[in-house]
Amino acid sequence: MKELLMGNEAIAVGAMAAGVRVVSGYPGTPSTEVLETVAKRNNGSVYVEWSVNEKAAMEVAAGAAYAGARAMVTMKQVGLNACSDPLMCVNYVGVKGGLVVLVADDPGPISSQTEQDTRHFGRYARIPVFDPTTPEQAYQMVQDAFELSEQLGTPVILRPTTRICHSCASIDAADSVKSEEAGGHFEKDPRWVIFPKLSYMAKRKLFSRESELSKQLSYYGGNTLTGSGRLGIACGGVSAAYAKDVLKELNADPRVLTVATPYPFPDDPAIDLLKNADRVLCLEELDPVIEDALIHICGREKIKTEILGKRTGHTITAGENSHEILRRQIGEFLGIKVPEAAKQDENAPELAVRPPILCAGCPHRASFYAVKQAMRGKKAVFSGDIGCYTLGNAAPLNTTDTCLCMGAGFTVPQGLERAGDDAIHIGFVGDSTFFHSGITGIINAVYNRTDMIAVVLDNSTTAMTGHQPHPGIGKTMMGDVSRKISIEKVLNALEVTSVRVVDPLDLAAAVEAVKQAAEEKGVRCIVFRSPCIAIVKPAKKMAVKDDCRKCQKCIRELGCPALSLENGRAVIEPSLCTGCGLCAQVCPFDMITEGGVQ
Repeated sequence: MKELLMGNEAIAVGAMAAGVRVVSGYPGTPSTEVLETVAKRNNGSVYVEWSVNEKAAMEVAAGAAYAGARAMVTMKQVGLNACSDPLMCVNYVGVKGGLVVLVADDPGPISSQTEQDTRHFGRYARIPVFDPTTPEQAYQMVQDAFELSEQLGTPVILRPTTRICHSCASIDAADSVKSEEAGGHFEKDPRWVIFPKLSYMAKRKLFSRESELSKQLSYYGGNTLTGSGRLGIACGGVSAAYAKDVLKELNADPRVLTVATPYPFPDDPAIDLLKNADRVLCLEELDPVIEDALIHICGREKIKTEILGKRTGHTITAGENSHEILRRQIGEFLGIKVPEAAKQDENAPELAVRPPILCAGCPHRASFYAVKQAMRGKKAVFSGDIGCYTLGNAAPLNTTDTCLCMGAGFTVPQGLERAGDDAIHIGFVGDSTFFHSGITGIINAVYNRTDMIAVVLDNSTTAMTGHQPHPGIGKTMMGDVSRKISIEKVLNALEVTSVRVVDPLDLAAAVEAVKQAAEEKGVRCIVFRSPCIAIVKPAKKMAVKDDCRKCQKCIRELGCPALSLENGRAVIEPSLCTGCGLCAQVCPFDMITEGGVQ
């Protein structure tokens, strides 16, 4: 039966049709829905977990694959950095059951701190990479990836990009989990223990299989060469789908090489293209992987075809491709005059610009404001982290001076302090990030006797990626009740100088907690605990009295989207207000009250 599925859903259903038995991962847009779909459609035969971080997820999946079960691990491109250690090693050790590593790349980037291209990692690690062009292909490709993984005894990377992950298609998908796959059984064997001598032998094996695998994948169904003439286009991923639509629109039929397996590269159809084309335009997102491979083949095979793409300035070097961009590029390459896009009506109003901002009532706003008030008149540096609270960098809060990667909110301040900076160093991480990679930073700070304040912004969820559970909540991905791990108990066990737990929406108490911590030495910790407004129902609304003094302090200092000005006085939009009450505590004239008259 056909279903309208998002690309991520299609991948999940394809994995279940392939008989996947263990799925682990860490949430990260644009990959999150893959694991969530497996959990939702699970009939009880698939084990699914949100792991503490991507490294743990990879090792869990590897263990399952050692035992002969098919396993999948899910993450976004930056998560690959966190799990590269076990992934490199498991490629040397090998697997018994199929192991698919789902890494969703984020061109743009739309919701990431980097725009890295996972295809490079496949070549670097000598791990095969599948690159789907459509959700339909992604559904089939994940099944092919499991087959190849078991055939080679190696992990296989599936690399969809944002538009593949989040676009929808009608797919004839299996309705239930494949039931005939047997459960896993681990057989003891020296091969599962990685030693330098075994690694040396494994490296030689990985290298020697490259050319043979390239020939094998040259005839993989997704690697196609179509069309005719002396002009060629080489493309992959969603760019291939755009190119197909553009060529149909332009009624053009040049030679088109579609690359579904960027590593090992499909040399045979590529050579066929290059020998029969004078010029080839490479269309791909992120880095010139296809372009460089074609240049390499031209050099090796002594083919004089001209290769155009990112390195020659003919295509964009960063950001997403689109139908409009490829329409222009293909038109210029083929010498076809492309009509200009319709111009916007000159009388049409400009679209409103809305920068990213913390939600109305977000407890992080209260936490940042309390820290800022407590540090008024003092020299302080605020180190942020990855999550909703990165938005603390925006005016008027201005409380994120650095943001590097997950967990760095606790480690960057240690470097700043060791460099001799005489400021008070305050680092922020969220509750999910605390378990992901924040604990390591605390241990490092305590062990090395760093002087800093570590703040955990505990809103009881992994908010930025869709409110997934984590170890501090007491519930697993499958909804089972689990032991709730106390953040403050972990901190106390690490023997920090002090731990204070406070509700950031109690402004006076929150400010006092920061002031007290600032007077101490060593690693002082504050846990600001208040639930994300997206997971709790507002119990009240706030409103501004008619005789507002128009001082505008609430507007200037909070930046809450529910607050605005009307004829110089503050007003609160009831549909946005969550009744957090922070604005009432900030107002110097008590003009904001619960249930007041607006």
